[in-house]
Amino acid sequence: MKDIPKPSEATTRAWTSIMRARERLLAAIEAELKAAGMPPLSWYDVLWELARADDGRLRPYEIEERTLLAQYNLSRLIDRLEGEGLVRREVFTDDGRGRWVVITEAGRQLRERMWAVYAKSIESHIGCRLTESEAKSISALLARFL
Repeated sequence: MKDIPKPSEATTRAWTSIMRARERLLAAIEAELKAAGMPPLSWYDVLWELARADDGRLRPYEIEERTLLAQYNLSRLIDRLEGEGLVRREVFTDDGRGRWVVITEAGRQLRERMWAVYAKSIESHIGCRLTESEAKSISALLARFL
């Protein structure tokens, strides 16, 4: 039986720190959105991807590729966003079975209101703790995994 490669102690500590930081930061940001009467961060993620897409529209699989949401969660979320009037579905003319998900004006407005809270959270939990150089270094290091 071959030896299973083992990460170094430093690599294991890096992994643990990344995961703990991710969980704590997401929990803090989610709490601040909730306190401000805003929906969860996953709503922002979908609305952001739609807002920056050509014509404000994407196919569901494109949203899935651009976010961290699993397909089954994404379908339910799109249903909720549509029910709230934040997105609408349109038939994909090249294929009558396919659908576009299109952001509405209400969706754009909600995304902007959410960003005001989200941006403040990013600054208060991350930005104020790092120099610009440190932020660039962390970003560059993490980019190796993307």
